[in-house]
Amino acid sequence: MEVKIGVRSVHRELVVETDLSAEQVEEEIRNALSVDRGGVFALTDIKGRRVVVPVAALGFIEIGEDESRPVGFGGTL
Repeated sequence: MEVKIGVRSVHRELVVETDLSAEQVEEEIRNALSVDRGGVFALTDIKGRRVVVPVAALGFIEIGEDESRPVGFGGTL
């Protein structure tokens, strides 16, 4: 699952590939937002690296599709 994180005052978004489902990512977001202003949003990517962003710095979070789409034309000849 691909998750894009927009951080305030940063021109590029963070892209994290995670094994979590869309529901699990959304739950992590809700938990981070429910904590007082000192909270952080954190995800672990598929390589085990941890991405931590202060909630106050979040601009947006885009949750990708659960299933990957096939690459190519997909038609038969």
